[in-house]
Amino acid sequence: MLDNLVSAEELARSGPVRFPNESAEYRTARTALLAEEIELRRHLERIAAQRRALPPGGEVIGDYRFEGEKGKSDFAGLFGAKDTLVVYSFMFGAKRERPCPMCTNLLNTMEGNAADIMQKVALAVVAGSPIERLKAWKQERGWQDLPLYTDLNGNYSRDYFGVLPDGSEIPSYNVFTRRDGTTRHFWGGEMTGEMADPGQDPRGAPDFAILWNVLDTTPEGRGTDWYPKLEY
Repeated sequence: MLDNLVSAEELARSGPVRFPNESAEYRTARTALLAEEIELRRHLERIAAQRRALPPGGEVIGDYRFEGEKGKSDFAGLFGAKDTLVVYSFMFGAKRERPCPMCTNLLNTMEGNAADIMQKVALAVVAGSPIERLKAWKQERGWQDLPLYTDLNGNYSRDYFGVLPDGSEIPSYNVFTRRDGTTRHFWGGEMTGEMADPGQDPRGAPDFAILWNVLDTTPEGRGTDWYPKLEY
């Protein structure tokens, strides 16, 4: 991060935006909030820089086998020609009648950006259901670009926290690198439900779901008793 930044309070006070018919009370409160928003942006930048500076993670050596829409693959095959791989563990195991609505909502957003994401890095969505079932769901949702894979032996999902020791599924997001012939884990979400603050819906940070980011800008907020559904 750059040193000697102008303070967030000073930047907020100098902001030119004013909305029609706003009161002095509103402007005072909004300017204070703007300063916090500027600090949040800066904090996110600091976190991203700290993440990029992580030392090398653990080497990936497990027996991981997948089946995608174009056939079977080992872990290296998920990278394609890229050196960085993002893997999302989708809660759609073979025992589920329908997939997780929250995962589906997030993947709807990722679908809209998948073609762009894959210009920079490889992307894979891994689930426990057979590939034909995943393909059918992809067609039902109208997804075009998300690369879906079945975890054939379950090893990846168990090792990288898509499946807990008791067999229950959780959403998991992991990033891997391939450098100098070695594949390593780079970063993965580690926030658990037990880390949520009192009265807070469990979630990680950053929050990738645009749904919650939009609702957080509204007076009602995201609430604690509503979640997206597969159909309305």
